[in-house]
Amino acid sequence: MRLGVDEAGKGPVLGSMFAAAVRAEPTALPDGVGDSKTIAPERRETLATEIRSQADGIGVAEIPVARIDDPETDMNSLTVAAHVEALAAVVEGARDDDTCVVDAGDANAERFGRRVANGLDCDLDVAARHGADETDPVVGAASIVAKVARDAHVEELAAAYGEEFGDLGSGYPSDPATREFLRAYVEDRGDLPDCARRSWQTCADLLAAADQSSLADF
Repeated sequence: MRLGVDEAGKGPVLGSMFAAAVRAEPTALPDGVGDSKTIAPERRETLATEIRSQADGIGVAEIPVARIDDPETDMNSLTVAAHVEALAAVVEGARDDDTCVVDAGDANAERFGRRVANGLDCDLDVAARHGADETDPVVGAASIVAKVARDAHVEELAAAYGEEFGDLGSGYPSDPATREFLRAYVEDRGDLPDCARRSWQTCADLLAAADQSSLADF
């Protein structure tokens, strides 16, 4: 049996990061699992449903904005924590001959795998590889489950804020719709929404621009 882990939402300026762990025989998974970013949203949802029905276990961990903005931590450590927390939900049923592969969330893949293994309350050999979601079907399945969880989260944010402030976009700093949503919110409320990662430079720049505008008006 294989355990695979990947995360989604590490880079956005809005909302939580999610990680998913899947425990399954690679041959039991549906065709087409792989890097979730290369799969259309509707297809991702279909695959996620199939993965959940065919896997022996699935765990999903959410790292909310408050944890991301905590000055006592960093994204590498939070990515490790997300992988550990997702694995904790499925590792109890793991056997001695099970293998675990995680998508490396650090430039040093070996270090990332070691940190994930050290965070678990059991003895599990963890191999971390860059691009594992493209080469390992179980990690690809985890990538899809994590991305679908992140997509659902963004939809919830859109429902909460969209009627008043318009399209939230993807939540990534490079998305013009996301930047316009944040600009409009700050202009109207004088502060960032609760779903924004204040520690991101995009947010700091928006608040600085708002302060400069207020000074000019004064």
